[in-house]
Formats: sequence, structure tokens, C-alpha cells
Amino acid sequence: MPNKPVVDADSSIADGKERIKINIVSTMKSYFKKMRCSEKCCQPEIKWEEVCLSSIGSFLGIGPIALVSIHYNVPLLIPSFGASVALLYATCHMPMAQPRNVLGGHVLSALSGVITFKLFGSDWWAVTLAVAFAITLMLVTRTLHPPGGATAFVAVFNGQGFNFIFLPVALGATVLILEALIFNNLVSTRKYPQYWL
Repeated sequence: MPNKPVVDADSSIADGKERIKINIVSTMKSYFKKMRCSEKCCQPEIKWEEVCLSSIGSFLGIGPIALVSIHYNVPLLIPSFGASVALLYATCHMPMAQPRNVLGGHVLSALSGVITFKLFGSDWWAVTLAVAFAITLMLVTRTLHPPGGATAFVAVFNGQGFNFIFLPVALGATVLILEALIFNNLVSTRKYPQYWL
């Protein structure tokens, strides 16, 4: 009967520890390498005409809603609309700025926030749950609109009821879309929307 090779337990443990150490170091290097910038500058050159048009469009887009909300006490304004205006006038060609995404993203997020508030109140984890659920809903329905996350947040944080979904959210988002349709199509270099559904 042949003798079994003698395995040095200490050396085997040391080899295992060394392999684990090498794997951890390699994984950490790969992880932090992802955070380095590429050598190319990924920011496009500034086109001053676009900057001016986006600024004017944003002013004209949020202005009427703010005016009606503040001076006539009609609730059409929520903070996340400021971010929507940035998308509608500075990146109107992007999927997240299309009417389906703007309206659907805000409405689904408001629904997520209101339901979460009704079920769980406005504790910190309820806010977190509402935002996560809103993002999930937007991704599943292909209506991702990042400002929608803030809409869900506001619904829980301020303790909104179901009427919040319709006024200010649905009506306000519809007004923003209509204003973007008018302004962006007056500019010869822009076409809005890229798609409806």
C-alpha cells in the first residue's frame, strides 16, 4: 500500500491565506480602477446657443407653473419639476425627457409615495422604500424619469393623499410637457418629442 504524501498543515493554511489576500487585493484594484476617469474628456463642448435656449426654455417652462402656484394658490408646483425642466429643455432628445417618461415617471412615483405613506407613515425607511419602489415601477414600465424619485420622496415626506397624484403631479407634468412641445419645436435645431409611447 503506497504511502500517502504528507501534507504540511501550516504551509497549506499559509498558501490558502496568501491566495485569499491576492484575490482581495486584485478585486480591490479592479473596483477602484472603475472609478478612474477615462483619458478622453466625455463632456461635450459648450454651445452657447444651446445654453441660452435651454435657459430661456427653463425660465418659460417653470415660470407659469410657479406664478399660478404662488400667486393664485393653485397647487401645480413640486420641487421635482425643477429637475424635469432641466431635462425637457437641456436634453429634450434623451429618452428620460420624452412625454411618456415625464408623465408616467411622475405619476407612478407619486402613486408609489402616496401608497407607501398610507401604509407606513413618513418614517425615514418609508421614504427610502417609496423611492426604491418608484424606481422599480419606472424601470418595469419603461418610464424612467429621474425627477420621479423626488416626487415619491415628497409624497411620503409631506404626507400626501391620493389627490396629490392628480394635482399637482399629473396636471403639472402635463403642463410642463405642453410647454416643452411649444418651445422646443419653435427652435429649428430641435424636435420634440422623439416618441410619444
